[in-house]
Amino acid sequence: MDTAHPYTLGIPQTTTDRLLAEHATELGVEIRRGCELVGLSQDEQGVSAELGDGTRLRSRYLVGCDGGRSAVRKLLGVGFPGEPSRVETLLGEVEVTAPPDTLKAVTAEVRTTHKRFGAMPLGDGVYRLVAPAEGVAEDRTVPPTLDELKRQVRKLAGTDFGMRSPRWLSRFGDATRLAERYRTGRVLLAGDAAHIHPPTGGQGLNLGIQDAFNLGWKLAAEVNGWAPQALLDSYHTERHPVAADVLDNTRAQTELMSLEPGPQAVRRLVSELMDFEEVNRYLMEKITAIAVRYDFGEGHELLGRRLRDVTLKRGRLYALMHGGRGLLLDQTGRLSVAGWADRVDHVGDISKELHAPAVLLRPDGHVAWVGDDQQDLLARLPQWFGAAVS
Repeated sequence: MDTAHPYTLGIPQTTTDRLLAEHATELGVEIRRGCELVGLSQDEQGVSAELGDGTRLRSRYLVGCDGGRSAVRKLLGVGFPGEPSRVETLLGEVEVTAPPDTLKAVTAEVRTTHKRFGAMPLGDGVYRLVAPAEGVAEDRTVPPTLDELKRQVRKLAGTDFGMRSPRWLSRFGDATRLAERYRTGRVLLAGDAAHIHPPTGGQGLNLGIQDAFNLGWKLAAEVNGWAPQALLDSYHTERHPVAADVLDNTRAQTELMSLEPGPQAVRRLVSELMDFEEVNRYLMEKITAIAVRYDFGEGHELLGRRLRDVTLKRGRLYALMHGGRGLLLDQTGRLSVAGWADRVDHVGDISKELHAPAVLLRPDGHVAWVGDDQQDLLARLPQWFGAAVS
């Protein structure tokens, strides 16, 4: 695939959480745990948030990243249309006493028909076990018991693998919903607060973090006073269709896991089609979010896509993007971003991996312009980076 890292890494969510929290703290962010939002209001200057302990906070903008049951979304009255859960899945991280070879063989056999069953080794005799639930719980915030998980695993595998000492037990459904809008004045939604879907393919992390990255630099532009008109509105315009596409492909994958004859026949057909390299690549790029392309109009094949981490003469591209600024990658040596130098860096030492004379990158890495004409570049810069400074 078109990436410098064509492989999968299984990183525990707790590790990702810790790394992000540590980085935020290094940047001076104050993280308050256990604070419940109970009310919010906004005016032309900012947003007032009321917490459960009576504290009131004031900010220029507020972003609800508070999950599928988002209090922010509900307080805004934003619609969340879609479908409720029809099936539910149990999972737990537990110790097992069964030998690894036995567990592997039994799991492979069960998964020939039951794709929602699985066992993943986590090390030190701990496994993540996944199995279909008997029904749909009225309140999924209540975790299943170990006995419940044992019963469902035993029903399919004929054994519970001697599971014991659970580290974590949870359940999830296949509810699929998408917020009607991502922005209401100075309040915005991101991540699961804006969309929920089955975790098939592990697409939620990409979807949520890309929401945050798309929104983050645009909010920074607003706060710093150089955002062009409608830049913040482009957050919804760009990200809402991406979420809709993820919801559709997770719906499709959920159908393919059904044991009914019709979905099984479609699954066999899709499996045959995936033997074609172009089909396989198309589906993989969709599920890994590499294929995301924003509609910036007609033009070069790179336009609207996120540029991969190409090698430059002085290092890797992404290392130059840590400052959150735009980049002009210029192989012509003739172009200039004078007037936008406080927002856009000009990089001239480009490797041959860049199959274009020059590209303008937004802070989120998406290609906003491709070409070699200075006047054409000057016409595009204000769209993303505001007015020039003399």
